[in-house]
Amino acid sequence: MAHHNTFGKLGEQKAVAFLESKGYKICHRNYRYLNAEIDIVAEKEGILAIVEVKSRNTRFLEDISTVISSKKIKLLTMAANHFIEKNNIDVEVRFDVITVVKKGQEFEIEHFVDAFYHF
Repeated sequence: MAHHNTFGKLGEQKAVAFLESKGYKICHRNYRYLNAEIDIVAEKEGILAIVEVKSRNTRFLEDISTVISSKKIKLLTMAANHFIEKNNIDVEVRFDVITVVKKGQEFEIEHFVDAFYHF
């Protein structure tokens, strides 16, 4: 497995641990539909969070709006709609982004709630 894939999976593990520490229940990881993938589907207080995880070895220089393209947003929306319909879910849904940045041996994690509304 390529280093960036291994590091991406580590970032997802860190994001899952972060969400769980904040009281989220992890419903699904790496949900695939056609050519789309949702990194994490989590639930807290009756809200379903569709979470995209972005991991980097260095500090983010990009604005969050440049990290996730409009095409990626469309794919996530399509996959989320499929997940919701397939599982007959009827709750509020939002799209979050978690950034995981490795700084030395530590990880800096930021959680952007309703991230797509900030563009």
